[in-house]
Amino acid sequence: MLKGFRIVFILLLVFGFSGVRIGDTSEIAQYFPATPESYWVYEDQDGNELTRRAIEGERIGGMEYLAFEYEPTLENSVDYDYHIHPGLYQVNEEGVTFWVGDEARKALQARLAKEMDAFLKTAKQMGPPDQDIEVYYDVEAEIQDAFYMLAVPIAFNEKWDATQINAKITMKVDPPQEPGDVAFNFTITERGKVIGTENVETPAGTFQNCLKIEYRTYTQVLITPPEVGEDTNPSGETVTTLWVAPNVGIVKSHQKAEDIFLKIVPLPGIVTSTTVKTLQLKKYEIKSADTEEDKNNLSDGTHD
Repeated sequence: MLKGFRIVFILLLVFGFSGVRIGDTSEIAQYFPATPESYWVYEDQDGNELTRRAIEGERIGGMEYLAFEYEPTLENSVDYDYHIHPGLYQVNEEGVTFWVGDEARKALQARLAKEMDAFLKTAKQMGPPDQDIEVYYDVEAEIQDAFYMLAVPIAFNEKWDATQINAKITMKVDPPQEPGDVAFNFTITERGKVIGTENVETPAGTFQNCLKIEYRTYTQVLITPPEVGEDTNPSGETVTTLWVAPNVGIVKSHQKAEDIFLKIVPLPGIVTSTTVKTLQLKKYEIKSADTEEDKNNLSDGTHD
């Protein structure tokens, strides 16, 4: 799983606001409490709940990883969001890194397959009713195992590369037609930036001085053979914003995700879609790292 253990855990959080810098391990760790038995309950825009629990971590390749588990278990890879669902992660003197490779790869493949199914269904409806042609497709995807949540060095509004994604969709027609197999090669770079700090109100209370972090994707598409279409550079298909509170963790997220393939290969009668997802912290409990006794954070008051 750790490919040669080549992951460099950069991401020392250093943000420049009135000369303030966060660089000490304990200062970074306050944004990601992970004492086992701590939990966070989130509610999405449809009223569905997601519970995150801190569990005992793992040691892999000589490195210590903190760990979360989630309820309910996701039944559809499309619903996986590596910004929200990391299983393993690190917080150390170098910063914060999520370990998400395999799950993120499956999620991207599922998302592209969903778009391809919609495309082929519409294309078939547009063709002659007696047309005896079948179109098949294959989706390949690669994504780096580490999602760099925070980068070094960073000041407000300075971007860093959070993750790199490569995907390929190959379309085959039976019986074969000109110009033969068509391939769409995607290179997707997701870049993050710390916008600033905000006070955030959620059902769990009001949280002061939350880091507001935005992640935005940038896509390049190479189409072969070239006579099929021009290469393109659609941008902004996914924008994810996280609000992270001291001593609590993620308290709110907002994601706007547009179709990728359907945006590049539009068909009459098919409308590209934009999915908007939100999560807000509903209640939580952080265990004390020293005593494992409850540190009661379930009130409806203001949390600093």
